[in-house]
Amino acid sequence: MLELSISGLRAYQIRHLVFDFNGTLAADGILIPGITKHIITLAQQLQIHILTSDTHGTVTSQMAGLPVNITILTSKNHTQQKAEFVEKLGADETIAIGNGSNDAAMLAKAAIGIALIQQEGASVVTISSADLVFTDVFDAVDALIHPQRLVASLRK
Repeated sequence: MLELSISGLRAYQIRHLVFDFNGTLAADGILIPGITKHIITLAQQLQIHILTSDTHGTVTSQMAGLPVNITILTSKNHTQQKAEFVEKLGADETIAIGNGSNDAAMLAKAAIGIALIQQEGASVVTISSADLVFTDVFDAVDALIHPQRLVASLRK
């Protein structure tokens, strides 16, 4: 569990971390080199979930052996499915990270929503739904590993 007390907001007890896959942890279906070490570190504190449309059909092989739960989206409305997934986990105990339009609602629902602008870019609606925006997944996960960075960025 990750405990955060953010001045002007509230205290958080984060138990879940939800990642989009493509555009967030992977580019063109291939895991970003070096990110596995960070996933393993975060899994010591948080339950990690990967939500993906699996556009390239690679999520299972790319995440093999990592301490994560993978959900491949099957509904006709992936935006709604992602938001409902966060609600079911407990939105107040969840941080969500994504970049695409279908990530906007889950970022808005989560206690803390993080948008990433990387190689694939990011949807403007997703950026607007986020509490924080990073331009590198390593910076985003490092902020979770060193949570005072989140406190510094989010305090009022």
